[in-house]
Amino acid sequence: MKTTLKTLLSALVLLAAWPAQAQNTVSYRLQLKQPGNAAVSYQLKGSNQLTADGLGDKVAIRQEMTPMATGVTQLTLTVTAHETLYFNLGASLATGFSTDASDFYLPGFWYHKNLRSPREAPSFHTSKSWNVREDRLSSPLTGVIDLSGRQAVSVLRCLDTPGCDALTTHQEGEVILSGPTTVGYVGFDNEGGRASLTFGYPYVETPTRYIRKLTLAPAITAFARLEKGQTCILRWLIRRSEAQDYGQFVSQTWQHCVDVLRPQPLVPRYTPEQMKAQLANYFRQAYVDKYPLKYHSGHGLRTDDCLPVDHVQLGFCGRVLLNAFNALEYGEATGEQLLVTMGRDIFDSWLQHGFTARGYFKEDMFIANGIPADQDCVHSIRQQSEAVYAVLHYLVYERQHGRKHKQWEQKMRTLLDQMLQLQKADGHFPRKYRDDHSDVDASGGSTPSATSTLVMGYQYFGDKRYLQAAKRTVDYLEENIIAKSDYFSSTLDANCEDKEAAISAVTATYYLAMVTKGKERQHYIDLCQQATYFALSWYYLWDVPFAQGQMLGDLGFQSRGWSNVSVENNHVDVFVFELPHIATWLAGQTGEQRFAQVCDVIRSSLCQLLPTPDRLCGIGVPGFNPEVVQHTWWDYGRNGKGFYNDIFAPGWTVASLWELYSPERTTGFMKYFHYTTGL
Repeated sequence: MKTTLKTLLSALVLLAAWPAQAQNTVSYRLQLKQPGNAAVSYQLKGSNQLTADGLGDKVAIRQEMTPMATGVTQLTLTVTAHETLYFNLGASLATGFSTDASDFYLPGFWYHKNLRSPREAPSFHTSKSWNVREDRLSSPLTGVIDLSGRQAVSVLRCLDTPGCDALTTHQEGEVILSGPTTVGYVGFDNEGGRASLTFGYPYVETPTRYIRKLTLAPAITAFARLEKGQTCILRWLIRRSEAQDYGQFVSQTWQHCVDVLRPQPLVPRYTPEQMKAQLANYFRQAYVDKYPLKYHSGHGLRTDDCLPVDHVQLGFCGRVLLNAFNALEYGEATGEQLLVTMGRDIFDSWLQHGFTARGYFKEDMFIANGIPADQDCVHSIRQQSEAVYAVLHYLVYERQHGRKHKQWEQKMRTLLDQMLQLQKADGHFPRKYRDDHSDVDASGGSTPSATSTLVMGYQYFGDKRYLQAAKRTVDYLEENIIAKSDYFSSTLDANCEDKEAAISAVTATYYLAMVTKGKERQHYIDLCQQATYFALSWYYLWDVPFAQGQMLGDLGFQSRGWSNVSVENNHVDVFVFELPHIATWLAGQTGEQRFAQVCDVIRSSLCQLLPTPDRLCGIGVPGFNPEVVQHTWWDYGRNGKGFYNDIFAPGWTVASLWELYSPERTTGFMKYFHYTTGL
């Protein structure tokens, strides 16, 4: 009784600081639909028992508010049908916050006002009020912070039963579901210039739905069937808190989601050794050696046959040199000379044919048309950095085996020296540029891609200019990205809010923490922690439901541990690379054990869709791990929720999983050099 009284008093103290109109003022709208007729809307009123004029005794709806902890209230709605009906129940929580002074948060989908995203994707450019299906989000939550008053509110769905979903015959307008679903919706309403958080069941998507890349479509309202005498119980947690800024709001809200949803690791389907054994088949089957530049085909393949194509992307989507190193290293470890030869031949071909006269890699081409001329090349700081990363790992590995490559070392020195010339006065790098250093995209969002490469260059060559350049990148990163909680433009095919920008910031600050000491090192650790909350906010803390007949559901796929990509690309994938190693290390440095907890989930989960001979998971060839995993009603143009797009890029998925299951790779590189401190 004492604990309960203490909880109630704490909640009342926090509520006393809030405007009267913002203290759990929830309004409700019930929509009832008769098949073949337009829905009828009822504005509910009352405190415990909710009623409406003209509703009669068709349905009984009871509201219960239960204080749970300081600032946290559980809202329970109990809906009992007195006759068979089709319903949609929506709620709106008034916050009293000014829209202009507020920023919003839908985990893995909406950050600030999504103004980095174009008008063709969900953003304030198109509307200031949005409702979206819960399965679009890494946690089924909607939140808002009043930046002027440093107060915040969030609403988190409580799911007490296993999830399910239903297929529908239509995807717009008023739709009666074909069966049971647990998918509700969350969002926000700013029509009157004051922010309200919206939520309800079953799902609603307004003012438009986001159905594929840069494609908005008409709204939808779903109706669930409730039989006479049947009861539906719905729960949400309303949390009120204080936060100094948007970054702290996201961090605190992510902690809240972890504590409530409590994601548990899966029983891994495969061991790391079994994963690599299957992924190695990608190296064998994707290898292309008929052109001057040799590569593992990893971009633009078909999922049904996985046949190699002539589109070569050196970095992100293909990760050609990293996969060459993986093949070589694995081939030597297992005694498979074929893989060793492939790896060496790829490195040799790029050394001979893969550079411009200035010293940059040629990174994107349809090679059947020939290798592009220098003046036709557009470089990205991300792909150049990824290539140097792979080569330096290769060179250290070769050194450890008594082999040196002077030409490669000279090429890397030349490229790193060029990067020093490319860096801007404020420390940032242009996102894309030409071989003559003229900018194509001067945006600094991809800057942290270069940091780890510069630190590795400092480690390998002992040149302090590279370390100073790396520190200048993080000076820029701290002021323009981390301090503003504005992680954007790191994906190659989108220039919006995205997960990879946050992961790049985590990686950049981690690498500098590894080569500094004292207060400087602690400063980088602090920055790394701030960025890690944002990176992990993209990773699912729950399992979205699927309907029978949707392949992912039939395979038993569980989304926890997978991550959304960006605001523009609303699917889940295995992009992780070094993040779990860094975040687990960071948990030990900071005491934030939720990092380690969630990373355990990630490690256990990302092996679920590995294609093997007896379980191909919808992919034509074993080892070609899927990329575009369509977990909600969004697609790249083909197949929809529960399936993959017909075209995919397995080069980077293999590279990402290989890094996940190679936890000592980075620390091994660092320890090789005497320059390292703080390990």
